[in-house]
Formats: sequence, C-alpha cells, structure tokens
Amino acid sequence: MKKTAIAILVTSTLGLSACQKDPVDPMKVEVAVLETEEQKQAYALGANIGQFVDKQLSSQAEMGMSRDKAVVVKGFVAALQQQSQLEEAEVQTLMQAMQSEAQEMQKAKAAEAGEINKTAGAAYLAENAKREGVTVTESGLQFEVVTAGEGTKPAISDTVKVHYRGTLLDGTEFDSSYSRNEPAVFPLTRVISGWTEGVQLMPVGSKFKFHIPSELAYGSRATGSITAHSTLVFDVELLEIVAAENKEAN
Repeated sequence: MKKTAIAILVTSTLGLSACQKDPVDPMKVEVAVLETEEQKQAYALGANIGQFVDKQLSSQAEMGMSRDKAVVVKGFVAALQQQSQLEEAEVQTLMQAMQSEAQEMQKAKAAEAGEINKTAGAAYLAENAKREGVTVTESGLQFEVVTAGEGTKPAISDTVKVHYRGTLLDGTEFDSSYSRNEPAVFPLTRVISGWTEGVQLMPVGSKFKFHIPSELAYGSRATGSITAHSTLVFDVELLEIVAAENKEAN
C-alpha cells in the first residue's frame, strides 16, 4: 500500500511538471500600460524603488559583495504578495548583517585609500617644495604667490571674501566658487587649518596657490570626493576683508 501511494505521488508530480509552462524570467522587462495618472504614479513608485536597489547593489558590487538581482526581485515580489519565505525578524537580522559587512568593507577600502594618499601626498610635497617660488611654512603648508596684492592682510578673527578652486593631486576639482560664479564669505576660524594659516599671509588683492598636507586639511576624515589623508591644492584669490557691519548681509 505504501509503495503504491509513493508511485502515485511520483507519477502525479511528473505529470504536473510536464503540464507546467516554462518558468517566468523575473528579470524580463515588459512594457506597461501607462494611460492614467494613477498608472504612471504606480510605475514611478516601482521605478524609484528599483533605482534605489540598483544603486545599493552597484555600491556593494564595487566592494566585492555580489548579490543576485533575480533573487532580489523574487524576494520583492514575494513580499508584495505577503508570501516571503523569510520571517520579518529573519529579514531584519540578515539586513543588519549585510549592512555590517558593507560598513567593514567600506572601512577597509577607506583605510587602503588613506595609505595610498599618504604616500602620494608625501612624494608630491617633497618634490613640490623644490620648485622655485614655493615657500614652506613651519607647519608644512606650501604656498606660491601668483599675484601680489597691496591690501591689508587679514587676522585670524576676520571674515574674508574669496574666490577659490580646490583640486586633488590628480587634478580632480572638488569645489570652486568660480564655477558657482559667486565668491565665498567665511570666518577664518571656521575653515581647515591650512586655509586659516594661508589666507592670513595674503594681502587683499592677492592670488596664492596653496599645497595643503592632509594634516592641515581633513586628515583621516573623508568628505565628498576627498578621501582620507588627501593632500589638497587650492587657487585662492583674496577679494576683501569683510567689515563687521557687512558680515550679517553676507
């Protein structure tokens, strides 16, 4: 009796498999009907989620974390149908583990980039210091006078108006008031120490080029396209020392 039941089950399973259509490709893109505003909004919601997930997967892939997009889609669809194979608590645990893994990889990648930047920065500054016209201060700041102004030099307590362009050693521009077509105004006590020291050396009307060691810039911190221990290069034009009564207006 038991063997007969098993035989019937196997026969039924094989018959069912033979009748089933080819499996649906979860990554196949089909053209959706987008005739109403509600349909367009629904599609936009899905597209927005897809773009977010794609960016996350691309970011993880850059760090060596490979995740199968097809499986991601299956999990998404199953969750929408409230048929997830994982309990909510298990999903949260797995997500936290993945985030922790990504953070550790990011730290390792940042540390590696920082060491590369340290070596490159030291070599650059050593060679740059030999060039004619480059002055090295006691702190290690290097500067060149491009245009000598005749105005007053600012004090550390002053607020200044400047035009500037900042680049990495490979020439990548990470910030520029010239690109914004608007000078920057800031107190000298609220910028990186290389700027605080360097701008005080500039008479109003001057243009200087600063080569700033990482310890006088952002150090081990990373910000935007500036990675840890980056040596920075700035072209700075001191336009004016902002009078106290004009500070609020700026």
